[in-house]
Amino acid sequence: MERIYSPADKLIDHADRILRTLAGHAKTTGRPDPADAINEADLSDEEVTLSARLMRINHAGEVAAQALYQGQSLTARNKGVQQKLKQAAEEENDHLAWCRQRVNELGKHTSRLDPLWYVGSLSIGAAAGLAGDKWNLGFLAETEKQAVHHIDQHLEQLPASDDKTRAILQQMRDDEMQHATTAIEHGGVALPIPVKKGMQLISKIMTKSSFWV
Repeated sequence: MERIYSPADKLIDHADRILRTLAGHAKTTGRPDPADAINEADLSDEEVTLSARLMRINHAGEVAAQALYQGQSLTARNKGVQQKLKQAAEEENDHLAWCRQRVNELGKHTSRLDPLWYVGSLSIGAAAGLAGDKWNLGFLAETEKQAVHHIDQHLEQLPASDDKTRAILQQMRDDEMQHATTAIEHGGVALPIPVKKGMQLISKIMTKSSFWV
């Protein structure tokens, strides 16, 4: 029998997800870190700094993604859509853990603005869910497509010898592409151009800020 959760249960669950995401203890699927089997390269100080800053951006993006999915699932009407959002969020938690681990290995810190990205993205996700399930899924697809674009840029910028970071980003890219395809296959529609441009602007602000802070 499927358990019926009360509003209080759901509130506690969402609060737990927020705390786990920001504290670095998000629930993952248990997939191995793609970088685990790769030896650390002999990177210069400048290369270490660059790789860490790029991964800090990706970690901030994953924090925002968790908030988006949570906001969307709060207002999604269809249980099937809610399940797809939950599944994507769990796989994104893998990315969150991998990015944090890599930043730590490089001796740097994740973005100090992560709480801000979470709150803002949660609000945006909730608004997307209220627009209706086809737009909700369309928003998910567009989010993932933009994530792939950023990862492609980072793969080009990475130091050539940093195979550990590269392995993580390549797996993340594959997952993001799959999430976008799944969202479209389940009824997601293309977003209006102004909405896409707005998402790109917000993403640019987050990217520039997280690179430094």
